[in-house]
Amino acid sequence: MSAGLTVRPAGRHALLVELPDARRTGAFHAELLCRRAAGTLPPVAEIVPGARTVLLDGVQDPAALARRLADLDVPSAPPADGAVVEIPVVYDGPDLAGVAELWGVAADEVAARHAAYTYRVAFCGFAPGFGYLTGLPEELHVPRHATPRTRVPAGAVALAGPYSAVYPRATPGGWQIIGTMPDPTPLWDPSRERAALLSPGTQVRFRPTEADGR
Repeated sequence: MSAGLTVRPAGRHALLVELPDARRTGAFHAELLCRRAAGTLPPVAEIVPGARTVLLDGVQDPAALARRLADLDVPSAPPADGAVVEIPVVYDGPDLAGVAELWGVAADEVAARHAAYTYRVAFCGFAPGFGYLTGLPEELHVPRHATPRTRVPAGAVALAGPYSAVYPRATPGGWQIIGTMPDPTPLWDPSRERAALLSPGTQVRFRPTEADGR
């Protein structure tokens, strides 16, 4: 069995693969997608990543696939190629000063630090179009609020633990809000073939901008 990979049955036609961390999970998910595209993966209806799991649903022969997955060499990191989605951000969030203090920088330095990295959507959840983005170094991880806000506005750019995210719609939330995407409507558009702009595997860059969009 590949080190750090555990395959468990999940019902009659599904498998749940458990991995040690988000990085390996993203790499495993990317490897499965590549193999499916190349026709070297047995038919699977859905491949759904989580924080440390990947669910394969609609499997014709779960036992046979489980044996193949157990011997799969899992890459140490997901590939860094592919198109990059750019998200403009006005860094004006109510938690900007608090995050700056946690990072040990001035408030006006948060934008440059946050925008210096390329992120990757590890998985989606919580609300339609809400992607959990990995890529922030461990020293910049911040805690959630002990008491969530009853309403976080659409377009809020926020941090929690190892993740960054952009709220596609107004919802409750306990993340640290550091900025705003001026127009969040592209994040979720049911009229598109792929409704979510940020789907698992998508690479993301944040671009600091002014309130007038410059």
